[in-house]
Amino acid sequence: MARETKKSRTEELEREYTIPLRPSQHQPSRRRRAGHALETVRRFVMRHMKGARADVWIDPRLNEYIWERGIQHLPRQVRVKAIRFEDGLIEVDLLEHGASA
Repeated sequence: MARETKKSRTEELEREYTIPLRPSQHQPSRRRRAGHALETVRRFVMRHMKGARADVWIDPRLNEYIWERGIQHLPRQVRVKAIRFEDGLIEVDLLEHGASA
């Protein structure tokens, strides 16, 4: 019987995640909340998509969505679409809001 090997990481992978930003409301000081939320998104995607920090690219629309209400008032959660390309780069983009967009 032939031994099956694990799927290689050479193919493209696309997933949708809901990332909770609630801890970013309480942990850092008031003037660091938005930056901390972006780091939370980056760490979440690194952990779930098995990538390196330098390989994660956050779309400017996601950045603007987090900073929309200022540095102190964050959204409670954010829905994102993460795509890991064949070369290992991971692109994180904001999912459309649906009816509110």
